[in-house]
Amino acid sequence: MAEKVKTTGVSKASGYLYYLGKDGNVWRSKMARAGKGGGNAEKVADAGVTRASGYLYFIDKDGDVSRAKMARGRK
Repeated sequence: MAEKVKTTGVSKASGYLYYLGKDGNVWRSKMARAGKGGGNAEKVADAGVTRASGYLYFIDKDGDVSRAKMARGRK
């Protein structure tokens, strides 16, 4: 189960990958398609999130920063 960490309200555009950068802010990059490269990261929002160990951070469907506990030790 995921929990919201920070409300940013980022509106997602099609063709972009949204993620939480190492600096704790929300970034987006153009997705690579056949024959065309991706890249060119640009900052979308200042979130100021500090990461905790053992959690996976992501941008949810509402455009907010959320986290989920990582599954460890399963077989």
